[in-house]
Amino acid sequence: MSRRLSTDPPHRARDLFPLLDEHAAAGDAQGQLAEEVVDALHTERLWGMWVPEALGGFELDPVSSLELIESLAYGDPSTGWVLMAAALATGTGGAYLGDEAVESLFAGERLPVIVGQGTRPGSAVAENGGFLLSGSWSFASGIKHATHIHTLAIVEGTGEPRIFVLPLAEATLIDNWDVLGLRATGSIDYTIDSVFVSEPFTHFATTETPLRGGSLYHMGIPGFAAICHTGWALGVARRLLDELAALAHAKAGRAAAQAANDSFLSGYEQAEGQLRAARALAFETWRDAWQTLAAGDRLSVRQQSLIRLGITHATAAAHEVGVFVYGAAGTTALRSGTIQRVFRDLHAGTQHMIVSPPVRQTIARELAGLAEGKVWRFMDLVDT
Repeated sequence: MSRRLSTDPPHRARDLFPLLDEHAAAGDAQGQLAEEVVDALHTERLWGMWVPEALGGFELDPVSSLELIESLAYGDPSTGWVLMAAALATGTGGAYLGDEAVESLFAGERLPVIVGQGTRPGSAVAENGGFLLSGSWSFASGIKHATHIHTLAIVEGTGEPRIFVLPLAEATLIDNWDVLGLRATGSIDYTIDSVFVSEPFTHFATTETPLRGGSLYHMGIPGFAAICHTGWALGVARRLLDELAALAHAKAGRAAAQAANDSFLSGYEQAEGQLRAARALAFETWRDAWQTLAAGDRLSVRQQSLIRLGITHATAAAHEVGVFVYGAAGTTALRSGTIQRVFRDLHAGTQHMIVSPPVRQTIARELAGLAEGKVWRFMDLVDT
C-alpha cells in the first residue's frame, strides 16, 4: 500500500487556481463545491495532504501545509475551508485509528474523505468491543463530499473524549446551511442515534502518539487545526488585496479614482504591512515548531501559545484588510462578484470559535506569564 508522492503539493494547489476561480461563484450559489473541484482535489490527492506516507498521503510538513491551504483559500475560500477540514480528519484518522479501521478506510485507489465536527461533543456508551454513539452536531464542512464522518463524543462513565469515525450513511444529515459566507462549504448539521462504532474506529481525542506516520503527528489535532485557520486567513486576505490592486491598476471603480489619493495609499500601505507581518509571524512560529517536532521533541506550552497567537493575529489582520478593501472598492464590492463573495467568506470565517474572544484572552494569559503550571488542551489552558 505504501507509495511516495514526489510532486510538490503546494505547487499542485497553486496550479488549481483557474479551476477554483472558475467554479467559485457556482459553488456559492449551490451550497457545495462543484464536482469538477472535488474531482481535482482527488486527482491531485490533496485530500491526503496529512495522510501518512505509508498510506499513500503526503504527510506534509507544517510550513508547506500553510502554503498549500493559503493557495487554495486564495483561489476559493470555500474550497480552502473544505479541504483543510477534511485533510485534518482524514490525516489524523490515518495516524491515530486502529489497524482494522485503517485497512478498511485506505484500501481503495481514492483516499477517503472524512469530515465532521470536533468541538461540541455527543455521547458514547461502551459496549462489546466498541461504543454506541449518539448526538447532534453542527458545522460539518464538506460533508456533502464525504465518505465518512469524524465526530467527537464523551464516553459515559469515564468522561473520556474520543473521536469516532463511521460511514456517512450512518448519520442523518440536516440541510440547513443558510448563511452569509462560506456557502459552498455546505457546513450542515447532522445527528447520530445509537450507532455502534467498534474500538479500532475510535481514538483518544487529545492523543499525540501516532500508530503510523512520523513526528508531524506529535502536535495532535489542535496543531493541525491551527495550521488550517492560519493559512486560510492569510490566503483570503491576500486575494482581497490583490483584487483591489487589480481594480486600481485597471482604473476601474472607486479604487481607480482613489489611486492618487493620499488616504487610499496610506490605507493600502497599512493593509499590506498588516498582512505581511501576520504571515511572517505565522511562518516564523511554525518553522520553529517544526524544528522541535522533527527533532522528536514535543512542543512547549509557549510554542503552543505562539501557534495560537498566529491564528488569531492572522484572522484579525485579514479582517482589517477586508474592511479596507470593501470600503476602498466602493460599489464594485457591493455588487455580486469576487470581492463581495470573498468578503462574505472572510466574515463567516471570523466567527469560528478558534478565534473567539475567550481564546484570545487565554492566549494573553499565558504570554503574560499568568498561567504557570497550565498546559494547553485544545483552545483552553488546564492544570497539568
